[in-house]
Amino acid sequence: MNQVKTTQDRFALTTPLYYVNDLPHIGSAYTTMAADTIARFQRLLSKSVLLVTGTDEHGQKIERSAQAKGMKPIEFCDEIVPNFISLWKLLNIQYDRFSRTTAPNHKAIVNSFFKRVWDNGDIYLGQQKGWYCVSCEEFKDERELLPGHRCPIHTTKEVEWRDEENYFFRLSKYQDKLLAYFDEKPDFIQPESRRNEVLNFVNQGLQDFSISRVNLDWGFPVPSNPTHTLYVWFDALLGYITALLEPDDEPTLEAALSKWYPFDLHLIGKDILRFHAVYWPAMLMSAGLPLPIKVFGHGFLTKDGRKMGKTLGNTVDPVTLVDHYGADAVRYYFLKEIEFGKDGDFNEVRFIDVLNADLANDLGNLLNRILGMVKKYCGGNIPVIVKEDVPTDHPLRLIGLSLGEQVKTAYEALAFSQACNLVLSLVQASNKFIDEQAPWSLYKQGKQQAVEQVLYTVLESVRLAVYLLSPVIPNISTAAYEQLGFGIDFNDQASVANAPFNVHSQWGLLSNEQKLGTPQPVFKRIELKRTDLLKDD
Repeated sequence: MNQVKTTQDRFALTTPLYYVNDLPHIGSAYTTMAADTIARFQRLLSKSVLLVTGTDEHGQKIERSAQAKGMKPIEFCDEIVPNFISLWKLLNIQYDRFSRTTAPNHKAIVNSFFKRVWDNGDIYLGQQKGWYCVSCEEFKDERELLPGHRCPIHTTKEVEWRDEENYFFRLSKYQDKLLAYFDEKPDFIQPESRRNEVLNFVNQGLQDFSISRVNLDWGFPVPSNPTHTLYVWFDALLGYITALLEPDDEPTLEAALSKWYPFDLHLIGKDILRFHAVYWPAMLMSAGLPLPIKVFGHGFLTKDGRKMGKTLGNTVDPVTLVDHYGADAVRYYFLKEIEFGKDGDFNEVRFIDVLNADLANDLGNLLNRILGMVKKYCGGNIPVIVKEDVPTDHPLRLIGLSLGEQVKTAYEALAFSQACNLVLSLVQASNKFIDEQAPWSLYKQGKQQAVEQVLYTVLESVRLAVYLLSPVIPNISTAAYEQLGFGIDFNDQASVANAPFNVHSQWGLLSNEQKLGTPQPVFKRIELKRTDLLKDD
């Protein structure tokens, strides 16, 4: 399979296409914040980036949700979708394409892809018998079910017995090909725990899966037999490819694949790992298309140590959370406090403690403090010092010189927590350095050169720290960078192009030619007071 994309200067990634049977929740926000952070980091590397997000809008679950509200399915979808768009804006998500599976051009892509797979002999008509979970849009093995024929994922929902004619995709045909591919590309599925899950699943033997339903109107008809409707996963996964069409393109596979394909990364929750790491690659193999470079399945979120769910009444409302604390605070906590790939917990007291310690005290206070000292001891001007004037064994220089590459490695591994902690180590070392050097005492002793070296090295360390954190906390980083004399807006992609990683990730960039801004708090300390973050439903 030839890769269509030939340049290393592009990076295309996706969030899942979120199912619109209900309003967006904190889990959807978590994936999307992570995807946005990756996209922002890749832009710092001066790459052209395409971030695809969107909504999956077909299937029985949508049809029933609409019926329950006395609405047509498309009306129901049109009511829910704007909530995703507004939440992404609230979270400062800079997506490039928003793909809706109800978009007119999507049907043409689905039909074209179906024809390729059909012509390859990988679709056939058969009989599907088994227990079906409408919420999962998936048939379940009896051994998976909980007592009372309840779904193991949607534990309050009983599965339904189905015995119907369906079209099937010959997944079993691709078992050996998939295993060979996983062996050839060991990094294809990440993290390692997810890869092991997939290998175990495939090694148990793959069964052909149903790609159509009868007695369902809400979806695209099967091209070869319109009495059948295409099953949601066959339709939805292709929404990623539809998103690659330019606005004026003819809706053809060739046009969609011409620039950005294959995707560098599919970012998903672990509950949909099987579809993205087994079904999707096999479908692409059947259609003769390259596979994505990587599929990363992250963990679930809990609240106060308990799984979130409406039945428990403990789902966190992301809109309320951002309204109370701001986008950067929410982004920082979830990406810094949770090791990406593992399950993680939200606790509001812990949330506030982390933000106050890291952003208000360690980072924000350090910036305010050092700018105040520069004003007091250096007339508000950056000291006339260059990197070469600082001893090679200087504690901040020692950390700073290698920090950029270390953080780059962490971001590329999607180890956001590690990236944040690496940067925080420089911030904490800077606070300790000021206290130990006591520039106020040096100033009183008339040791102006020593004062200026202390202030320069701390100023430069703060600059490097906020630059490296900009993919996670772009608003705070922008405010801090402006106070340090840089006219860089980390929310403006054209402006970011003027702060390339290979320059700004190097310790020693600050120059006395820059004019410092007015010191202002970049993150105000949060007073501990209980908020109403739980959804009432």
